[in-house]
This record gives sequence, C-alpha cells and structure tokens, in this order.
Amino acid sequence: MTVRLVILLCLIWWTACSPISKNSLNKEFRETEKNFHDHTGFTLYDLQQHKTVFDYNGSSYFTPASNTKIFTFYTALTTLHDSVPALRYVEQGDSLIFWGTGDPSLLYHKVFTNDKVITFLSDTDKTLYFAANNYQTTHFGAGWAWDDYNDYYSAERSPLPIYGNLINVQGVSTGVQVKPNYYNKFIVYNDGGSEQPVVRNTDSNLIAVTKPLSLGFAKELPAKISVDVTIQLLSDTLKKIVQPISMPLPAVALTLFSVPADSLYKVMMQESDNFIAEQLLLVSAGIMSDTLKPEIAIRRMKQGLLKDLLDEPIWFDGSGLSRYNLFTPRSVVQLWEKIYSLVPRERLFQLLAIGGKAGTIKNWYQAPQPFIFGKTGSLSNNHCLSGFIVTRSGKTLIFSFMNSNFATSSTEVRKNMQKILTQIYENY
Repeated sequence: MTVRLVILLCLIWWTACSPISKNSLNKEFRETEKNFHDHTGFTLYDLQQHKTVFDYNGSSYFTPASNTKIFTFYTALTTLHDSVPALRYVEQGDSLIFWGTGDPSLLYHKVFTNDKVITFLSDTDKTLYFAANNYQTTHFGAGWAWDDYNDYYSAERSPLPIYGNLINVQGVSTGVQVKPNYYNKFIVYNDGGSEQPVVRNTDSNLIAVTKPLSLGFAKELPAKISVDVTIQLLSDTLKKIVQPISMPLPAVALTLFSVPADSLYKVMMQESDNFIAEQLLLVSAGIMSDTLKPEIAIRRMKQGLLKDLLDEPIWFDGSGLSRYNLFTPRSVVQLWEKIYSLVPRERLFQLLAIGGKAGTIKNWYQAPQPFIFGKTGSLSNNHCLSGFIVTRSGKTLIFSFMNSNFATSSTEVRKNMQKILTQIYENY
C-alpha cells in the first residue's frame, strides 16, 4: 500500500468520524439570523477535552429570560444545605416570635410539601407574633412588566409566602370556587364588559368575576401580598390568632427547616417556576446576611464564585422576568461547568428539563434515549436553551443557544434549534 493511499484512507476515516464541521454550523447560524431577523449566539463546550469546540457570537450579550434561573440554581446550590430553612424564631416568655426566610414551599401545591411549619405553629401554646423586619425588597423585581400582575407567573415576592402567593378561581356547578377560602370575601361579580372573565384589581385583592363562569374554568392569579394579608391567611389556616410585631431578627434566632431543597430545584428548573426562583434568591440572601434582599445574593455571587466568568453577568432578579438581565452564551456555559463539577451527574440531570421526557422540553428533542438536559428561557421575541447534550457517540457537551429579538413565532425558532442540536447529537 502506497503512502499516498494510506494518507487518503486516513483522511476518509477522519472525515467520517469527525464532529460536525464548524463551517456547516457557521452556515446554519448565519441562515438563522437571516431568516428570523434576530441576534443568535451559541457556544459548545467539550467536557472531556475541557475546551470550547464551537462559538458563534458567544461573547455577545443576550436577554436570557428564564436562563437566569441557572444563576439562581447555582446560588442556592452553593448556599443552602439539603433542606430549606422555613422559619427563624425565638421564644420569649409566653410568646413565640417568628420571621420568614422566603421559603416558597408552605402549602404551595406545585412542590413536595410537609406540615412542619403548620404543625410547629399549631402545636405551640404560646402567643404567635410575625415579624417582617428582615424583608427589605419590593414585591416586584426591577424590569418586570407591570401588566403581568394578573398572571400566575408573576406572583409577588414576600418574606413568608403561603399557598404560593396565588389565588385559584374555578367555575363549578354551584357557581364560583375560590382557594384559599380567605379570598372569597374579595369576589365581586359583573355581567360583562371585561375581556377576561377573572381580573384582580391592580392595587388590592378585589377580584372581578364575569358571570357565569363556564364549568371547568380555572385561573390562578397572584395575590396582593402584605404583612396584614400574610397574618390573616396564617390565622385562617391555623385557626388561631397571629399578631404582627416589629422586631429585628436577632442573631440567636433558631431555624426550623421544611422541605428537601431538590424538591424546589426540580420545579424551578423543569417547569420554570418564577415564584420559586425569586424566593430561593431571597432564601439565599437571608443565609448570607440575615436580610431578605435579592441584591445581596447577586452581589455576593458576582464578587465571589462568579468573579471568574469571562463576561460579567448583568443580573437583576432570580427568575428572568426582568428585561434588564443580560448574559453571554460562553458565560452560561462556564456556569454549567461549575454546576457539573459541584453536583453528581445522576442527581443533576434529573433536576433539569429533559428532552422528550420532562419539563418545558417534554414535547421536543424526542429520541429513544434523552439527549438534551437543561433550562429553557422565553420572553416575547426571545428564546434560549442551555444545558447538556449527550451525543450518540457518548460525549457530554455543554451548550448555550440564545436568540434575541426575532421577528417570527417562537415555534419556528424552537424547530430550528431542535434541528441544529439534533445534528450535533447525531454527528459529534
């Protein structure tokens, strides 16, 4: 066999076994931007080789939407232990004084819950006092859309959430059913004139219901939260009086823990629950400083564990509802590598959205074996997906695929992303 023939055969073998070419990927992304009139960024990183194997606008900033939750996830992973702190409390004489930690799990129907808090407060024979002095932020985050106040995904932040800070209104055979029952007194009826059958007042819990609600109709809407509302909800649930008190959180306060942290992470990452994300950032801030203020957690992370990111994150909230957030694909990839080194793979992948199987990509990336594990992010005219690809050849890659300001339907963008990521899965 001649040397020339050997070289030719080696070239054929290398071509057949090589990863998808950079030229073909560059062409795909140029076509994407041309077709969708958008700004597209993509970074692909080989975990085994510890190097970036492809980059297209990876250092450009994009609106991350719920990819922001990846930052919240890492913050909580590095701050919380296995269980979530539910209350801080002290006992003084015949009084039990307690402060919220921001824990979102109390009677929230979307997560695994237990009755530790309810049992603890119900069983005590002491007079109950609730203090909110450690809560030092606003109910909405900077850059949130004000007119989302009537939609479940924009639940208000608070120091001691209960029932997910949501109100559920349903049409039943007997008329209208409201949960929690406490909010029944705020229902008013009208005979039309509203485009929406259930609308909450912008400044109160007054809820206008257009009669008749169709049987089976259901809507969850955010409650207007205050210390007074929290106290009344607790009192109604516990069947005992809870009173307000103004008192700083003392360093000697004890901690009551509630649910496993993973039970919150899974809902946040798979279902993209904004409320859990916002509250987890508050919980983390409270552990770092005893003050429930998201800016504290963000600042600590940026100055500490995230200081080495290639591009500084422009980071304003826990959920990604804020239009002020801006991240780069290559920094999101860096963050995933940090998370991968911190959390065992078997645990981590089960907490994420799984292509064809679970969460926000359940109906996408179908395959005999799941190959996409990650986190989506969507706001109008913006869509992202970042996480891990386990290729057909067995390689594990980290990727961040970000699309901003597209002038087409998000479904078309998702289809294009699915095509490109599937090509990488099949050929790398």
